[in-house]
Amino acid sequence: MLCKDIIQIIEAECPAECALEWDNAGLLAGREEKEVKRIYVALDPSDEVIEEAVKMNADMLITHHPLIFSGIKRITDQGFVGRRVLRLIQSDISYYAAHTNYDVRRMAALSCRRLGLDSPEVLEVTHVKEDGTQEGIGSIAKVSETTLAELSRRVKEVFHLKTVRVFGEPSRLVQKAAVCPGSGKSVIPEALRKRADVLITGDIGHHEGIDSAAQGLAVIDAGHYGMEYIFEEDMKQYLEGAAPELEVKAAPIRHPFINV
Repeated sequence: MLCKDIIQIIEAECPAECALEWDNAGLLAGREEKEVKRIYVALDPSDEVIEEAVKMNADMLITHHPLIFSGIKRITDQGFVGRRVLRLIQSDISYYAAHTNYDVRRMAALSCRRLGLDSPEVLEVTHVKEDGTQEGIGSIAKVSETTLAELSRRVKEVFHLKTVRVFGEPSRLVQKAAVCPGSGKSVIPEALRKRADVLITGDIGHHEGIDSAAQGLAVIDAGHYGMEYIFEEDMKQYLEGAAPELEVKAAPIRHPFINV
């Protein structure tokens, strides 16, 4: 199977037009005509991930976060991005990033299923299909009546996290949750507008957290990696189902930092 055929499989589920304007999803390095038998899937295109792809003789690397975001004037070994691109090209590994196109179609909905949240709706609409169906970033759903503390414990258990950061009164009852895996600062206004009791997300700073809580929106910060690593196994299973002849391996769960 060629690289371009695998891209068609991915984009049948996560179309390129679903990606946000600022994003850089798609084939970022390598050949469309590359014959692909082995694929490595990871969240981030780190040095470690690229070396693991090389070690397994992968023909294609698929990550969630793009290695290249903005314009690059030089591809040399003098910078970490250039070194990674060179390593991929030298190893003849085609590299594809499924970022906000994946977010719109699968990320938040998958998180809601894990959390047991029923009938989620789109939190922030970014795309409208031809039939009028709205799609976008994040989800919002009703929660079986529980407290902020109990929901925080559920997030920890479901995503196998040691800790989460919580802004808000732990004993407060929550009945409506907004879910935005990754970085959720930008969806705070929409979560407030749609009267969510809590936002489950990551990358929330001090001021965003206390200001949200002051406006009635509690926040459960599970970290950026803490919820988005589910991309790896989900993409692996999707590709295996669509193309059983492929050998697909997902990167191990490996948080990018430690708490000391």
